[in-house]
Amino acid sequence: MERLRELYPADESEVAAILRSANDNGLAVIPRGGGTKQDWGNPASRADLVLSTARLNRIIEHAWADLTVTVQAGCTVSALQCCLAQHGQRLAIDVLWPERATVGGVLSTNDSGALRRVYGGLRDLIIGITLVLADGTIARSGGKVVKNVAGYDLPKLATGALGTLGVITEAIFRLHPLAKNTRTLSASAGTIDAAQALLLEIQAARRAHTSLQVRFAAAGEPWIDILLEGTEAGIASEERRLRELAPFAEGSQEVWMARQTIASEASVAKFSVLPSRIASIMTGWSRALPSSWKAVVQATGIGWLSADIPLESLRAEIEREAGSLAIMRGPRQDAWGDPGDALPLMRALKHQFDPKRTLNPGRFVGGL
Repeated sequence: MERLRELYPADESEVAAILRSANDNGLAVIPRGGGTKQDWGNPASRADLVLSTARLNRIIEHAWADLTVTVQAGCTVSALQCCLAQHGQRLAIDVLWPERATVGGVLSTNDSGALRRVYGGLRDLIIGITLVLADGTIARSGGKVVKNVAGYDLPKLATGALGTLGVITEAIFRLHPLAKNTRTLSASAGTIDAAQALLLEIQAARRAHTSLQVRFAAAGEPWIDILLEGTEAGIASEERRLRELAPFAEGSQEVWMARQTIASEASVAKFSVLPSRIASIMTGWSRALPSSWKAVVQATGIGWLSADIPLESLRAEIEREAGSLAIMRGPRQDAWGDPGDALPLMRALKHQFDPKRTLNPGRFVGGL
């Protein structure tokens, strides 16, 4: 396969010029950040150029007194977090491969982990964006003030769109204080049904935890992990209460790498299901899956699964439960599954932002 020409613009005006020229000449452009999720979604139906944001890597302004940061899209998440930590702050996301993943990449793929239970996802944390559209138009929305909600909501629209609506060049985020004390607790749940029951019981008890997940595997019992943050006294108090529910013991921080371990496998799916239906789905899948499967599910019902079979075969069951399953890596005819009633609106948005299908054509839901 012929290697695509790669372009490395130094600022948003160069991004605009590249897109304008490509759009005018009928060329398809593949935006790329750190390349960690370049195989997510469907393959592009055509590709002529790769537009890299590698040179757009500056942290423009850290307004630490206002708990906001303005950063270019090519900055890695790890570099951003290191800068914010100097003032005891963080962008409250736990993304995959943060040393290589870029701000624009995690926004485009809407990548966030178990911290979203308390802090929300990227759509809750982003308050401003600069987006270069396919025709070279530079669009800005939002601002540095956290309460700013005026105007067209480009930040939320671009998040998770896989670069099909525009190329993100800059983003503004709300920040949170860096946790001074943390502790991870883990407990074996015994069975799949017991794991779901304990998960729901912990949530119903409104315990002050930051993250909550369940790890499943073909061999062994499910495990529940809880992340506590706060003062030492507060953490100790929560730990005592949690041990009344199950035999929790101090665990390793490594358990929070379970999602990344699974996402690195050759056959990987991301799924979403109601928390009350986790046991039903996992029980059904465990009968259909080979002996090497493993999964991790957050308290929100968002999970990751790896197994040595075509995971697309599992989609019908979870869709019957009003859930969804997207194939992130591995054999598939369609990565996304049934988009439902939203597809006409999504097509209209794609036509409005990119009528010539210049950006990542065919990669997103419904062949957008």
